[in-house]
Amino acid sequence: MKLVKTAFEQLPLCAIKPSGWLKDQLNIQAKGLTGHLDEHWADVGPENGWVGGKGESWERGPYYLDGLLPLAYLLEDKALIAKANRWVEWSLASQQDDGRFGPKRIETVNHEVDEKHDWWHYMIMLKVMMQHEEATKDERIVPFLTKFFGYVHRTIEENPLSGWAKTRGAEMLLCLVWLYKRTQDPLLLEVAEVVAKQTTDWSDIFYDFPFWRKVEEWDWTTHVVNVAMGIKTPGVLYELTGDVVERESVHRGIDSLMTYHGQAHGMFSGDEWLSGTHPSQGVELCAVVEYMFSMEQLTRVFGDGRFGDILEKVAFNALPAAISPDWMSHQYDQQVNQILCNVAPRSWVNGPDANLFGLEPHFGCCTSNMHQGWPKLTSHLWMKDLEGGLAAVSYAPCTVETAVGSGSMANLAVSGEYPFRDHVRISMTLERPEKFTISLRIPSWCTQPVIKVNGTPVNVQIENGYAKINREWTDGDGIDLKLPMTVITTSRNLYAVSVERGPLVYVLPIREQWQMVREREMFHDWELYPGSAWKYGLLADTGFEVSEADIPSQPFSGDGAPVRIKASGQLIKDWKMEGNNAGTPPIHPDCEGQPVAELELVPYGSARLRIGEFPLIGSRKRFTEK
Repeated sequence: MKLVKTAFEQLPLCAIKPSGWLKDQLNIQAKGLTGHLDEHWADVGPENGWVGGKGESWERGPYYLDGLLPLAYLLEDKALIAKANRWVEWSLASQQDDGRFGPKRIETVNHEVDEKHDWWHYMIMLKVMMQHEEATKDERIVPFLTKFFGYVHRTIEENPLSGWAKTRGAEMLLCLVWLYKRTQDPLLLEVAEVVAKQTTDWSDIFYDFPFWRKVEEWDWTTHVVNVAMGIKTPGVLYELTGDVVERESVHRGIDSLMTYHGQAHGMFSGDEWLSGTHPSQGVELCAVVEYMFSMEQLTRVFGDGRFGDILEKVAFNALPAAISPDWMSHQYDQQVNQILCNVAPRSWVNGPDANLFGLEPHFGCCTSNMHQGWPKLTSHLWMKDLEGGLAAVSYAPCTVETAVGSGSMANLAVSGEYPFRDHVRISMTLERPEKFTISLRIPSWCTQPVIKVNGTPVNVQIENGYAKINREWTDGDGIDLKLPMTVITTSRNLYAVSVERGPLVYVLPIREQWQMVREREMFHDWELYPGSAWKYGLLADTGFEVSEADIPSQPFSGDGAPVRIKASGQLIKDWKMEGNNAGTPPIHPDCEGQPVAELELVPYGSARLRIGEFPLIGSRKRFTEK
């Protein structure tokens, strides 16, 4: 194996800092579950095995740290940094002479795990150590990881990847590549070759995708989180082999996932297993944050604008929708058409409490793994190209500080409150004039972007989803990017339609009645009941009226939605509940005698009860099919 050049390089953790609404979001997260989970949930508390306790010692501690650590450093929060450091220091001190580290025994509620030996929990902690080194420049990390991979080299043939580790081997490959770039140690590529061979052949699965229907039986390759992680595997292998087929496998895989299991919020369904296209099927929160991380890595490797499109759609819709606005509770499964969150059987594999908002609904993996979503999005908003330039992956507000061109330092301040507004301002501070390229991702939904440099329009070609501006930049230069957002109506499934504007999906919010079903000291469990009608269809000839309001500190709440769209619809008499869910949207809805109603739609992530796929009333001709 020999590393090939990727399109971009990831900036180290803390080179990008959040601002605007994104910083507010991270602060809300820090005040909620992420900042206090270890104080209220035993599985990541003082008895966790990854801090020397006798409790849970498999994936939950590393999962939690994979979000806690980047959050702490991005916010420069000393208390959270101290919390994260406790885990890091224990792991560093736990390394044995042969290179292995971590708890000496595995304690977990996951019965399928070999408690004598497992590779998966190591893989998560490897990602934590990479981020720790980038944030702190801790000189112990490279030799620590080198020693561990010596252990892997000696033992992985005898104890090969299996189970979770086999389907998620790319997570270890990422660390091997990261470490090789720092040490050039050929042994690491030898280990990578073995790990690649032992990892599930996701390239073959995605190239000729076999799962066309809702899955009814357990399989490692249809578990939704494995799929969300697995989609990055061809990209990671491309970096190790240069095989161009890997890129095609990724695109074919995404196409198939969205064709057979796609949902309006940008994810594919999986209420544990791949579950088809019905808008009342769920998707697990773990899959949401892992799919985001996969899109971030695929952007780094291939540089395709498409991956940024997917990343934004998932991040700005599916991620906030599954978490309460105060970050005090979350769902295991969310639904596009979510009319009721209560303890009740549903047409999914997961338990009857899977769509509650709570501390640990259904199972605790999401409780520990949800924290990486916003911090990792922040740290991947911009990347470097291989010639000293910068590439924008998403335009959420932030500041970027890094070397550009021949090595001079630059600071970019990104403002404009995207995605709630269509104007982005990029202001530059440079220590000296420098020639380099800035690559601006132009979303596929934007047909008429306008780019100005220092007030002067710039005409550029869009290639692979990016507009590239190569010039000598000087201190005080600025870029204004206008990404006009038009309302798009899309027919995905059973003639039902969704409404989109820019990267945001818009839904009919249902008045939420929160009822506590379990009280705890801080993180309670809640059922949500509808307080308004939900059985509305959308008129095919409806117009759309967009209105904007000030952007609050939490834009992903019903009261604070900063953008709203008015549309026309009617109540549908024959749309019923089925199995405690909104039933299948009627193909020929009966709305005889029902008056036309004005519907006010809000961003998907602002509504915890909602209709996101509407039965269509009238002709389908003006709707885009997907």
